[in-house]
Amino acid sequence: MSALTLDRSSLSRLVHEFYGDVRADPVLGPVFDNAIGDHWDAHFERLTDFWCTVMLGTREFQGNVFGTHMQIRGVEPEHFRRWLDIFGATVARLFAPDVADEFMLVARRIAGSLQYGYFGKIEVQ
Repeated sequence: MSALTLDRSSLSRLVHEFYGDVRADPVLGPVFDNAIGDHWDAHFERLTDFWCTVMLGTREFQGNVFGTHMQIRGVEPEHFRRWLDIFGATVARLFAPDVADEFMLVARRIAGSLQYGYFGKIEVQ
């Protein structure tokens, strides 16, 4: 497969494929389903807005990522490892290596911030 162009359409595809894998994952799926419930379609749009803001500078996303995630219970350090592994595999499959590397730089920063919020330290980088 050829690498996707970095645009809203490819970011929407990333979100759908990645979270499809997350939902099927026996470790992550229950955590995400408990947090999102029946609101996956709206969440996909919000996540696409988020990644468009981060990767394209569109400023479509408005919200408090940290505060929202700190309300989720049952999060463990292993969840971050799984999330990063699945995310890394997805971006590597869809995008050119330099773009996948940029995604992973951002993903590791997000994971580090959230881990610090949950555990007072960064467990995975």
